[in-house]
Amino acid sequence: MTHQIRSTAGQAPLRTRVASHPRGPQLPMAPTLSLEPAGRSCWDEPLSIAVRGLAPEQPVTLRAALRDEKGALFRAHARYRADAQGELDLARAPALGGSFTGLEPMGLLWAMEPDRPFWRLIKRDVQTPFVVELEVLDGHEPDGGQQLAHPCTSVTSWLPGCGACPCARAGCAPRSSCLQGQGPFPGIIDVYGVGGGLLEYRASLMAGHGFATLALAFYGFEDLPKELPIIEVDYFEEAVCYMLQHPKVFCPQLWLCTRCLYCPQRPGEGIRSPGSYGQLVKGPDIGLLGLSLGADVCLIMASFLKNVSATVSINGSAFSGNRHIHYKQTVIPPLGHDLRRMKVAFSGILDIVDIRNDAVGGCENPSMIPIEKAQGPILFIAGQDDHCWRSELYTQIASERLQAHGKQRPQIISYPGTGHYIEPPFFPMCPASLHKIVNKAVIWGGEVRAHSKAQIDAWKQILVFFGKHLVSTHSTGSCRL
Repeated sequence: MTHQIRSTAGQAPLRTRVASHPRGPQLPMAPTLSLEPAGRSCWDEPLSIAVRGLAPEQPVTLRAALRDEKGALFRAHARYRADAQGELDLARAPALGGSFTGLEPMGLLWAMEPDRPFWRLIKRDVQTPFVVELEVLDGHEPDGGQQLAHPCTSVTSWLPGCGACPCARAGCAPRSSCLQGQGPFPGIIDVYGVGGGLLEYRASLMAGHGFATLALAFYGFEDLPKELPIIEVDYFEEAVCYMLQHPKVFCPQLWLCTRCLYCPQRPGEGIRSPGSYGQLVKGPDIGLLGLSLGADVCLIMASFLKNVSATVSINGSAFSGNRHIHYKQTVIPPLGHDLRRMKVAFSGILDIVDIRNDAVGGCENPSMIPIEKAQGPILFIAGQDDHCWRSELYTQIASERLQAHGKQRPQIISYPGTGHYIEPPFFPMCPASLHKIVNKAVIWGGEVRAHSKAQIDAWKQILVFFGKHLVSTHSTGSCRL
């Protein structure tokens, strides 16, 4: 995601700074709100936000708002006080109250809350921007102060120079992405979880770090099945094969088509087979990145398929939860659940953390994914306050299974105060939303500040992990690692 920045001054302040001048006082300076880096920056890179032209120690309120593609409004505000020079730098000035307190330079983004109940911020179309409106108001009343400045920031998931690539047939997943340079680039398959559909914003951010990333839908999208009664591994094997044999377009860009195994040479120019142009990704260096059910899908792929060198599981369980897993002659039965174990939280929202059946037998339970067969290392990321299921416990069981089969203990990063939806940096935490299994709102867990810190650190850890296990065998001239 990138930021396109433009700034306009607002009305004159109620309090202004008057500079001395030999010929008398100058006109009051209109406050300006500046954002750096100017022009474009990625969503996962912090913005520098500052206000200049205020009166010394002037109290102000900063407000941020954006609307998603469904029209839901997300807002946050914080109260500040300018310094003795009439300047306010969010990297140095702590928030005195509002949606958050303390020194939080990006708090106006990660502290946003929706005006609709149980609503999660999702970027559905990465080729169109979010528009974040930032306002500076006089005083400490978020709804009553006079507006001093009002710039807008366009936030988009799509990298400069990227385009879309039409495809030939139904297959792996839709949409496309591209990378600057000739490559080859290390490849990653990105999978989200329960709910189906296609989410591409994390994949587009990974592409910004030099990874050719396939955003893989596997149900609930276009001609794919509406539901997922069974996990057929053959479908995901097709995706891995696609990445290993990806074509290269004859231009300075790589077009990553994520819908099928056949891709046009250029938009509007005929269909050719993947082998016609060589490979985008060399050898076995495919990485897998998944969240929730998507994390379990990635663990399944790593366990049954070749050419997977590194896997990141974010709040996965390493169990076949409610669906059979089928690959060739192997069938893994579901662990199952009991909805009678649902609880009602203090807020009145359902808590489903304990509805899954117990993993009797621990790491030898027949419903566990055989992760000991994975060829490459696995990074487990878990939120200690995950209320979808007990992710931290599942990572411990996964570690026991690997070690019981003679494998090294995997890397496990567990974050306190962190819930289920661990997103890229600065995304607002989703504390509760509709769950497809129970068709009601459920809590996902997490404390806003701790969850935000975890997202920032987890993103760094993911990039380092893939950089270590994928990038080392590839040319990284265009990577931002």
